[in-house]
Amino acid sequence: MANHNVKGWRRVLYAFRYSVRGLKACFEFEEAFRQEVFLLIPLIPLGIWLGESPVERAVLIGSLLVVPIIELLNSAIEANVDRVGLEKHELSGRAKDIASAAVLSSIAFCVVIWALILLPKLF
Repeated sequence: MANHNVKGWRRVLYAFRYSVRGLKACFEFEEAFRQEVFLLIPLIPLGIWLGESPVERAVLIGSLLVVPIIELLNSAIEANVDRVGLEKHELSGRAKDIASAAVLSSIAFCVVIWALILLPKLF
């Protein structure tokens, strides 16, 4: 798959192509990733509008972007575990559960960030 002999800008272009392929695959096969991407569409402009400073905007939007990034990692772990074998195994289940917990933690992180920035403005 990867061409280790490619150097310089060609390597960067190859890496970019592989990354886009990964994004497409995750979007196609992972419903949770699609849902998160669709939620970004209204929430990113909302974060830009609600943030009062460039730093607030960056934190609001950055916290949103962490969620699909962690979802990509979760999907990669799940695909790798399923590739090894579909039979039930304690370690396979644990790996998937831990990766899922990382997604949940990123969502909680995002909610806390938005609450810490926006709730004081309401009260």
